[in-house]
Amino acid sequence: MSEKRWVYRPIPESSEQLLAVEALTRDLKVNPFMAMLLVQRGITCFDEARLFFRPEQTHLHDPFLMKDMDKAVERLQMAMVREEKILVYGDYDVDGTTSVSLFYGFLKTIYPHLGYYIPDRYKEGYGISSQGIEWAAQNGFTLIVSLDCGIKSVERVAEAWEKGIDFIICDHHRPGAEIPKAAAVLDPKRADCEYPYKELTGCGVGFKLLQALCLFREIELERLYEYLDLLAISIASDIVPITGENRVLAYYGLKRLNASPRTGLQALIRVAGFHNELDITNVVFGIGPRINAAGRIKHAMAAVQLLLAETEEDATEFALEINEHNNSRRQYDTSITEQALAMIQSDEWLLKAKSTVLFNDTWHKGVIGIVASRCIEKFHRPTIILTASHDKAAGSARSVPGFDVYEAIEECADLLEQFGGHTFAAGLTLKLENIKAFQQKFEEVVSRRIREEQLVPMIEIDMPLDFDAIDQKFYNVLKQMAPFGPGNMSPVFSTHDVYLAGEPFIMKEKHLKISVRQQGSSRIFTAIGFNMAHYALFLRRSHPISICYQIEENNYNGNKSLQLYLKDIKLTAGGVEASLGSRQ
Repeated sequence: MSEKRWVYRPIPESSEQLLAVEALTRDLKVNPFMAMLLVQRGITCFDEARLFFRPEQTHLHDPFLMKDMDKAVERLQMAMVREEKILVYGDYDVDGTTSVSLFYGFLKTIYPHLGYYIPDRYKEGYGISSQGIEWAAQNGFTLIVSLDCGIKSVERVAEAWEKGIDFIICDHHRPGAEIPKAAAVLDPKRADCEYPYKELTGCGVGFKLLQALCLFREIELERLYEYLDLLAISIASDIVPITGENRVLAYYGLKRLNASPRTGLQALIRVAGFHNELDITNVVFGIGPRINAAGRIKHAMAAVQLLLAETEEDATEFALEINEHNNSRRQYDTSITEQALAMIQSDEWLLKAKSTVLFNDTWHKGVIGIVASRCIEKFHRPTIILTASHDKAAGSARSVPGFDVYEAIEECADLLEQFGGHTFAAGLTLKLENIKAFQQKFEEVVSRRIREEQLVPMIEIDMPLDFDAIDQKFYNVLKQMAPFGPGNMSPVFSTHDVYLAGEPFIMKEKHLKISVRQQGSSRIFTAIGFNMAHYALFLRRSHPISICYQIEENNYNGNKSLQLYLKDIKLTAGGVEASLGSRQ
């Protein structure tokens, strides 16, 4: 069993913060715990609380604040006036396919001379490809709008220019040393871009270009907002912060996704077996992987065809096909993860290392990112999984909280052919003969950069909470803090001096169900711990424990009750806490 770190967010304690807690308690008519929770998240007065709880589409930033937006709109407008053929080009993951579906889907309603292109993950690889440019040239396209890719495609953009093709780049990845010489390059992460919100997805940047186009052409923005269901999926699946502008877009996107999703998404939701209201978590684990599976197993074009489907018959056919791809993806995922874990456990050096770099030339390229995440669940450290692709090694990197894996990879650039990505996820390509040297150098870089505590799984806790503070009103306000995600996670609380109010119950041989009460309180709550059955061996009714948990509502046969969703349990003995951890 592994130890888990309980890390508490700072509790409001300055005189200014305490005054804000007092004011919010009074003005919002909430208990002090809720007021403290809001102050923790930077909400210090009634007006800020109103903006937080009631996001408005008017809160979206002026798209023309983005560097090159005027140039992008001008070039797009010129293409439409000249009746040029415009190609919408996107990456093969969820962000890329939703980007293409949103951009192409909306633009098609006002302009007919359009096409879209998704590169083949295995034949062309990530980003702008020479094959894609050649296809555009052969089919008479003179403008390419790239979405979720292109910021590092300096050579490809120059290649397109020589063939008489212009580029508008809509990307959100970190730029390289040189910005491509395109007609316009939209990327809030450009050093010279003063756009106030930096965390948009690729789909979000494409949305901002269309928002600017609507303003320029005086098109009713409501027509564009109909596509926010796609943008919500992009925001959830790309694991970007759900703060600021993303929060507004996700809030309204989820509303549309639950009230009137487009035909293709409706079919996918049905095939995925969802019956209740979707939230960010449902999208991340249920919708996103299915859309992603198209490009992982076969070709991502199927995902775009699904998302653009207009008839229920077509939508159902594409949804079933994608669901089959997802089933195949799961099988690959399971078998490759087993092999990867076995490789680590049988190698003394890998067991002691502070990073994981594994290579197997038979592994399926489409699932190596998922396998990297699975390895981190077992061995909590930066992980890169490599497989063979076009006589080279192609890999996916994943990281642990607080460690920038992109920067660590960047230090190994001399051994790489190419790389790109984010703080917590990246992709890379290198020569087969460099794998061993890369494995050693990456380990050296990680060992030097990483802190020991980052190698221990962490649970971030918002604050200690008394059971007497948990009631329906508290939960109702808590629920309105959604959508939850990075930057606005679902609150986690801890309670100490907790005792069992009955014997532990094991569900389906692996889940734990206990009734708990806090010393000094008459309240008793049911607490559920998924994959925590082994905890029952350590729990005694007479022994106090500390628990950390989220609060959720259980709806059983129409009867609603509040219950606790356990994250971890610590035994309390003589004032010393010992974590039970979780069996991996």
